Amino acid sequence: MESPTLPGREALTSRVVPSMVLSDGSASSMTPMPAFDIESDAAVGAQKRFHVQGNAVVAGGAGTLGLHSCDALLEHGLQGLMIFDINPDNCQKDIARMKTKFPDAKIHVQKVDVTDEETVKEAMEKTVRVLGSIDTLVCFVGVVGCVETLDMPVSQWRKVLDINTTGSFICAQAAAREMVKKGNGGSITFVASISAHRVNYPQPQVAYNVSKSALLMLKSCLAAEWARYGIRTNSVSPGYMDTVLNEGDGIALHRKIWAERNPSGRMGSPSELTGAIVLLASTAGTYMNGSDIVIDGGAIVF
Repeated sequence: MESPTLPGREALTSRVVPSMVLSDGSASSMTPMPAFDIESDAAVGAQKRFHVQGNAVVAGGAGTLGLHSCDALLEHGLQGLMIFDINPDNCQKDIARMKTKFPDAKIHVQKVDVTDEETVKEAMEKTVRVLGSIDTLVCFVGVVGCVETLDMPVSQWRKVLDINTTGSFICAQAAAREMVKKGNGGSITFVASISAHRVNYPQPQVAYNVSKSALLMLKSCLAAEWARYGIRTNSVSPGYMDTVLNEGDGIALHRKIWAERNPSGRMGSPSELTGAIVLLASTAGTYMNGSDIVIDGGAIVF
């Protein structure tokens, strides 16, 4: 029986397949070569090199890694910040602190379920109304579940991919549509993982690993398709970070193994991720598109 939504075999021979349109890099395109002059003032040159312009949406931004990155983006010039999170109440104290530290910035939070397409669309539209534009999207959304694959319910597999992969896609698509409307381009950064590059040890977490490896291909596809709109799409792949998610006596042995298998002998600090986040969103990253930056202390070399 033929699918009601997919063409039958006889229709395939007459189908029209869309073709990507790449930028030509000309001065009139959305990917022109930036003007470059060596600044006479060293401080000005350093400031301009990593300047972050406009407004950002940070999805899944109420966690430790997200909040550290929000703070760093604001330090480098971000004018408006909108945090999307399923549990925004968890970061109210941090938001109050940021508002005191950055009194000239517009800082807001919305409760958003990234798996709900309509909710994300409305949240992006509200962001434009409140901030004026979306120039940067950073996607931290993600859940993990460690379970033997033979015992894993299919419902858990679906949930992990729905949040980590599909949720990131929904956010990227909705943000890109707003960027295209404004016509100013923008930057999208997915937070993948070293789990996207190799199998973790010793914990089994197949759904998480697959969901994060899918983000790398999603990043590459969007980088190819959306460059003509001036939208750069990249990713970062953190290693094990020393956050509340990796605390507790129950994973003490795992932490020991992670450290022993890392050339640096330790986990990462949330502050060690922020440089790459700022780089990809800043003027220093204008020729970075389709890149993935691994930040793991060297664990990936083994």
